[in-house]
Amino acid sequence: MYRNPNQKTFVRRAAAVLAALALVAVALPAAAAAAGQVNVNTADGDQLALLPRIGPATAERILDYREENGEFAAAEDLMLVRGIGEKTFELIEPYVTLEGETTLTEKVRASDAAAAREENGSR
Repeated sequence: MYRNPNQKTFVRRAAAVLAALALVAVALPAAAAAAGQVNVNTADGDQLALLPRIGPATAERILDYREENGEFAAAEDLMLVRGIGEKTFELIEPYVTLEGETTLTEKVRASDAAAAREENGSR
């Protein structure tokens, strides 16, 4: 099948590398989900403040926006809240959900969120 022993070794190593890359590709997105998520339609101010770059004042603006406009229809609608721009949204997006339970229990630091985004191959 193989013409020389080097070819067989190359194929085995290439298969091992591909298998390792597949495992990493599956594990990294799961890492952000494993950290937890915040349901922005039901979370209180303390839970919202667990998101990266979201402090008490911005959490209060999210609550005010939700009270005035109803539930968020899309995660991107958070950018309609004063203080949440594109960069902040990119950091909080992996931790935001619109349904289900809030499972995030610890504050996510902006540096940790940025590092996770880089590892996941995001911008």
